[in-house]
Amino acid sequence: MRSRWRSIPAALGLVLVASACGGGGEDGAAQVEVFSWWTGGGEEAGLNALIERFEQDHPDVEFVNAAVAGGSGTNAQAVLEGRLQSQDPPDSFQGHAGAELQDYIEAGYLQPLDDFFDEQGLHEALPEQLVEQISYDGSVYSVPVNIHRSNVMWFNPSLLEEAGVEEPPQTLDELLDALEAVEAETDAIPMAVGAQWTVDHLLESVLLGSLGTDAYNALWEPGADWDTPEVAEALATFEEIMAYTQEESAAEDWQEATRRVSDGEAAFNIMGDWAAGYFDELGAVPGQDYDWAASPGTDGTYMWLSDSFTLPQGAPHEEQARAWLELVASQEGQDLFNPLKGSIPAREDADPANYAASPYLESALEEWQSGPELAGSFWHGVTVGNRWKNEIDTAVGLYLQNEDLDALNDALHAAAQSE
Repeated sequence: MRSRWRSIPAALGLVLVASACGGGGEDGAAQVEVFSWWTGGGEEAGLNALIERFEQDHPDVEFVNAAVAGGSGTNAQAVLEGRLQSQDPPDSFQGHAGAELQDYIEAGYLQPLDDFFDEQGLHEALPEQLVEQISYDGSVYSVPVNIHRSNVMWFNPSLLEEAGVEEPPQTLDELLDALEAVEAETDAIPMAVGAQWTVDHLLESVLLGSLGTDAYNALWEPGADWDTPEVAEALATFEEIMAYTQEESAAEDWQEATRRVSDGEAAFNIMGDWAAGYFDELGAVPGQDYDWAASPGTDGTYMWLSDSFTLPQGAPHEEQARAWLELVASQEGQDLFNPLKGSIPAREDADPANYAASPYLESALEEWQSGPELAGSFWHGVTVGNRWKNEIDTAVGLYLQNEDLDALNDALHAAAQSE
């Protein structure tokens, strides 16, 4: 198995100097081009709902959906890099709030949005901690549209019953016992994975579940020590879990791994809560076709991430881009988008009634508002920039080829030490 992609280099060297304008396309018509990686499942449905509302509110503006397929942005980020370096930015692009955007900011690719936040009252509408996370050198550069949880374990209740697993596992040791039982007593895949990034995603939940919240968060400090017995133990647990997966496949993204659970082909899948929207799209019945719990060892901790939209320097249609940002920042826009996406709103004033139809989203919103411990997702851009993330992905790709756990630990330690 090989690593199939490489994300954006940390040093994006070319700074855009083109001035922004509010003009139209080649035929003179106003337009707005929005770039994302939302091309499947609930995420595509949520984006389409926003597009439909934007077109209703702005009938004279042509909306150009520049979405690029590839789970978690693996392909889209490479395409975006080329466009930014060629001074051909979209009018707005999706990114994960947090460290992921720092490379773009330092390269001069993004406009600060302090005036926009003041005009839209976003300092009052968004949690203070979230605004701090998406700020850089005192300015804010993106508009968050949601909050996602990364550390969710999805499981098939019927398969657990068939395997004699009475309760969903709460610890990593219990998970390993459950995986062994599924393998012994059923014909199902114990733990489903998809493309390589889903293995990175699994790794972060195992690290959190093994190390605990404080020690996990400490891993992402520059120069952090990964050469410890505790990290070695966490990676050994990761290796044991990987022994119960089917072969990672670049042809199968997260949707396929998630579908295997509701279809009864797999017992478990560790995936973010965007899977809830996809289960709804499939018509799967919660509590029957699938159920969920916090990833083993992480109950009480919310490993969070946030999708956000930006305003690039040199955006060809800045007026229309700001209109798009107004929609995604608004209570109305977030309440349209998130129930379909399978996420909860970034705004604190969103209407909980809009999420009551989904048992998962209702429970997620309640837990988020209860003030859980927080851990940032490394894979989804909260804690590390693209260079560090890419080095982790490279290390995982090599591990999938050679199954050398010591080499994986050494590579992860070297990546942290180089920051």
